[in-house]
Amino acid sequence: MENLNFIDPLLHGITPDTTGNKLPNLSVKHLICAGVSSLIIGAVLKKAGQNKIAAVVGSLAVPLLASACYKQITKVSKAKKELTDSSGIEYNH
Repeated sequence: MENLNFIDPLLHGITPDTTGNKLPNLSVKHLICAGVSSLIIGAVLKKAGQNKIAAVVGSLAVPLLASACYKQITKVSKAKKELTDSSGIEYNH
């Protein structure tokens, strides 16, 4: 009989292990600290004369800070939506 390697392992109940590939869920505080640290380290490297490395490290600050802002805005908007959102059951008193 031929080799049946083409059969989907999910059909047999074999699920891939995703715990090794999972990215950590960073908080807003961690992202802000990483962004500010990137700015500071970039400035120190520029003062030390390492302009190319300083540019690379400093350029990481903007995406980190932007993702922290986005995460905070989505958290706040989700909380506001949950306050105003109805569960579908209205109580008349």
